[in-house]
Amino acid sequence: MDSSEMGPESWKDLEDIVATNYHRYDGFVILHGTDTMSYTASALSFMLENLGKPVILTGSQLPIGMLRTDGKENLITAIEIAAAKENGQPIVPEVCIFFENALLRGNRTQKVNADHFNAFRSYNYPPLAHAGIHIKYDTGQIYHPVSGKPLKPHYLLDRNIAILKLFPGISQQVVESILNIPGLKGVVMETYGSGNAPSYEWLLQMLKDAVDRGIVIVDVTQCSGGSVEMHRYETGHKLLEIGVISGYDSTTESAVTKLMFLFGHEMSPQEVKEHMNCSLIGEVTIPDTFRS
Repeated sequence: MDSSEMGPESWKDLEDIVATNYHRYDGFVILHGTDTMSYTASALSFMLENLGKPVILTGSQLPIGMLRTDGKENLITAIEIAAAKENGQPIVPEVCIFFENALLRGNRTQKVNADHFNAFRSYNYPPLAHAGIHIKYDTGQIYHPVSGKPLKPHYLLDRNIAILKLFPGISQQVVESILNIPGLKGVVMETYGSGNAPSYEWLLQMLKDAVDRGIVIVDVTQCSGGSVEMHRYETGHKLLEIGVISGYDSTTESAVTKLMFLFGHEMSPQEVKEHMNCSLIGEVTIPDTFRS
């Protein structure tokens, strides 16, 4: 299945395979096309509550049947990581992507290269492990479940989410068409720099009207690395004043799937905002000064 065809139904199928076979295996490796791997990894991190075993996604830039493929090394190392234990416990009990010698937290990743083997990066969170002759784990960065509760799979997702990417010269018609999609519940708005947008009166009014209708608008940066700080500049502060919420250092992929997950559980817009303002599974860094 080409990864461009992957989506919520495929994520549910993968989740069901993991949940059904959870007690039979020490870990799981999912072979996945690279194009939407970060979306799948992000979604599964939310859907597999209380995960206590590794779920490692990997793939290749060159098909595995080609002589110079990177797929064989990625697969072999991913299997070793999925089976790795220390004192009888899994070393990496979270959803990850392994690619080109780096193990990355799945909901922190983005595909950044279409031509080279180092296809994925996690700009706002350090790698969990590096694979050389030995696999060196950074255990202090690895997420470990604290509840000790059994795995709880979630299958409810709401597709009524959109991405609004700002660009110089964006027209009222473009913004209006997105914000007035029937049934729309959440918008991931990709802004400039640390969360800035033009102060066009029509744009601010459209965003405010959408927020007043109960649409949750999350501000994430278009930059590969760094965090949204809406208090830093006046343009970002104006967004904050009309009810746009910060996505902090979240990736677009993580913000989209998190909104799908939260609205899928029939939360109110206010409840969704509260959950977007906290880290559910290590997907975002919330500065202490902004914690609710």
